[in-house]
Amino acid sequence: MLTTLSSVLEKAKRGKYAVGAFNVNNLEMIQAIMVAAEAEKSPVIISTSEGALEYAGMDELGTLVHLAAVRSKLPIVFHLDHGKDVKLVERAIKSGWYTSVMFDGSSLPLKENIKATKRLVEMAHKRGISVEAELGAIAGIEDFVSVEARDAHFTNPEQAREFVEKTKCDALAIAIGTSHGAYKFKEASSLDFKRLQKIRSLVKIPLVLHGASGIPANVKKICIEHGCKIEDAKGVSDAHIKKAVSLGINKVNIDSDLRIAFDAGVRRFLSENPEVIDPRKILGPAKDLITQVVRQKMKLFGSAKKG
Repeated sequence: MLTTLSSVLEKAKRGKYAVGAFNVNNLEMIQAIMVAAEAEKSPVIISTSEGALEYAGMDELGTLVHLAAVRSKLPIVFHLDHGKDVKLVERAIKSGWYTSVMFDGSSLPLKENIKATKRLVEMAHKRGISVEAELGAIAGIEDFVSVEARDAHFTNPEQAREFVEKTKCDALAIAIGTSHGAYKFKEASSLDFKRLQKIRSLVKIPLVLHGASGIPANVKKICIEHGCKIEDAKGVSDAHIKKAVSLGINKVNIDSDLRIAFDAGVRRFLSENPEVIDPRKILGPAKDLITQVVRQKMKLFGSAKKG
């Protein structure tokens, strides 16, 4: 059943766990995530980025997610991820598809970010839609936009308190050392947990961790063995994700892990079955691998059996 981000994350905040937000681009990814959610009895956030909407269409993906939600008794949030284009966020709010949207004004000066976020919050709340906002810039590539490491900046705790009070947003994405993409760290992952604790003490709404893919070793190995050139890919360790959740993160965004799993599944099947041309057989193993990854994440975040 479709529900709002607020309802799912407020419950997670009280229960001290996090709910995964998984980015989708097509039918197979939606199916894989729903199989995982049903198996783990977990609430789930299905997200679409600006790039996903350009590729597959808002109405098309919205129809598929709504159909999945009708067939499930689990809490399902349909979420617009990283809406940097105000017009697109407005369109998503008015579309009737989304129960949650994210406006990412992190590249704007604080006052402008507050002003733009506040207006969108007012628009969304009139329609019963939750709003996630962002303060602090996360390095890496998010669809069409690249944020260089030198331009990234961690979230200021005092500014976070002011931002939430003035915008009335429902969840806040913070920057504490993660980055978008598959190449997050050159060495071991490193997050600013003291900053997270300070923000948690000042901000009462649920907190969000973007750029949190872990690049699972087993899936990475399959991908590399079958031609994928991602030897240097490195994500956030499971231990650091667990600690972040224990310190107050209630929503964890996962994208790169799903892309690698999809790629690994397709590459391995085609490598082992070069004579097969049936897309149903080719994409099936990719779905299975995504389901495996999502189930592991749900257990890691603590959302399993919380649906």
